[in-house]
Amino acid sequence: MKKSIGISPNIETLFGTRDENVRLLEDGLNITINLRSNAVELEGAARDVARAEQVFVDYESLRRSGYTFNNGDLNSMLRVLTSDPSATLRGLADAGRQRSLGRRTVQPKSGNQRRYLEAIEKHDMVFGVGPAGTGKTYLAVAMAISALLAKRVNRIILARPAVEAGERLGFLPGTLQDKIDPYLRPLYDAMYDMLDPEKVDRYLEKNVIEIAPIAFMRGRTLNDSFVILDEAQNTTSEQMKMFVTRLGFNSKAVITGDVTQIDLPNARRSGLLEAIDVLKCVDGLAFVHFDETDVVRHHLVQRIVRAYDEHKTRAEPQMLLLTETRNAEAPAGEKTPSAAGNSDRVASTESKG
Repeated sequence: MKKSIGISPNIETLFGTRDENVRLLEDGLNITINLRSNAVELEGAARDVARAEQVFVDYESLRRSGYTFNNGDLNSMLRVLTSDPSATLRGLADAGRQRSLGRRTVQPKSGNQRRYLEAIEKHDMVFGVGPAGTGKTYLAVAMAISALLAKRVNRIILARPAVEAGERLGFLPGTLQDKIDPYLRPLYDAMYDMLDPEKVDRYLEKNVIEIAPIAFMRGRTLNDSFVILDEAQNTTSEQMKMFVTRLGFNSKAVITGDVTQIDLPNARRSGLLEAIDVLKCVDGLAFVHFDETDVVRHHLVQRIVRAYDEHKTRAEPQMLLLTETRNAEAPAGEKTPSAAGNSDRVASTESKG
């Protein structure tokens, strides 16, 4: 199917730098776009051509209504649109208006980011799980600030495990806030990016934005609050259970973490991994899983995340094969350290029984 669309003034903005948006639509919608002197020609399956035509119609309508696309927002919207058949350019633009934070307009840059924001809006507890750079923390802070400014909550509570200091915060100098500031820096960075620094400082001073170390949250009930637990992969099972049971009335909780970056001692299971397993069937919760395609940092970060994932996939079978080979080649009565350790543990268990 072919469709010709007349070119309106300033339509070149839709094409993007070096026509990058045109190529994005071609690849994402599986169509061909030919730029003529006075028209744009679309060619492809009828459904795909219709979606592309709707993009041009929505763009023209938004432009005439005074909508301005900033900081690569248009490219981000088109990426979401091509990955989600239910998305439209107007729908994404209107959603961005609703989440305007004054200095910033929060716009999802991938399909998973869009689902993440929608999950936070619809559910009282959301888990965002995925690699670094996928916007888990930034978007959670954005939604918290949006809820605070709209007076849907009275305060924001930020928590993050201080694993590197073994939760013994007294070894660091200064007040309690000074001690935990290094661990909460990513959350602060997001807040200062969205609000005036003076406003953030005033909120911190009045405890509207509260720092709540996990170690001191036991026994509290958090009402009228938007609670964010960052780096949740470094919580213990006990800490995670304690945190998810703090939620009070008219409150939301967002738990973010990357299960590939667990810094806990080997003997202690990550509370995030356990929560994913235990809570996956609980009504009212939402789990959003990100991958390397959602990385919104430098383009190299996406490639680095993919390389590590591929290396891990290759390394696991090789390690298993190496262990089996060593066991097969070992003289009778001898085992590799891991095999011997397993046998010792079995023998110890049997003796206790």
